[in-house]
This record gives sequence, C-alpha cells and structure tokens, in this order.
Amino acid sequence: MTDFSKILAQAKELEFKMRESQEKIKNIKVEGVSGDNSVKVTLNGDGEVINLEISQEAIKEGKEILQDLIVAAVNKARERLKIKTSEEISRATAGGLGIPGLNKFPF
Repeated sequence: MTDFSKILAQAKELEFKMRESQEKIKNIKVEGVSGDNSVKVTLNGDGEVINLEISQEAIKEGKEILQDLIVAAVNKARERLKIKTSEEISRATAGGLGIPGLNKFPF
C-alpha cells in the first residue's frame, strides 16, 4: 500500500469516528448551577436549554438577581458542554492522520 493509500484509509477511518462522535455529542447533557443550587440549567449536545429549574428562594430575590443567576448557570453549562465536546472529539481523533502539523488547526 502506498503512503497516499494509507492516508486515504486513515482519513476514512477518521471520518467514521467523527460521525460516531457527532452522534455521541448530540446525546450529551450537561448541567450548570448557580447560587447554591438556586438555578439549574440543563443543555443538550446542541447547546439548547432543555431544562431550567429555579428555586423559590431565587424567585424571591428579585428580577435582577434572578437574571444574573440564570446567566451564570447557562454559562457554566456551556463551559461544561465545551469541555465534554472537546473530550469526545479528542477521543475520536486520537492519533489523527499522522500528518505533521495537522493538530495545529483550530478544530
């Protein structure tokens, strides 16, 4: 097998692994919490809010504080999603294609 054939075979394998990872990422659920569990936000793998829980204590705090708590919880959930997504993609691309410099691309 020539070097180019090896690269093509590895690229096809990587493509398959990336498709698997995309499906796994869709099924990820992460939670962001703020204010001593006053606000909990759950995101799916697409970054959509699928659940929002607000405690009675948080509601009593007033509009501005509640807004801040929601924003903080969403941001924490987004950060966790980013980490989980990166971990999943790293598992799929472990070893990459063996092409020097390929891992320097921002994806």
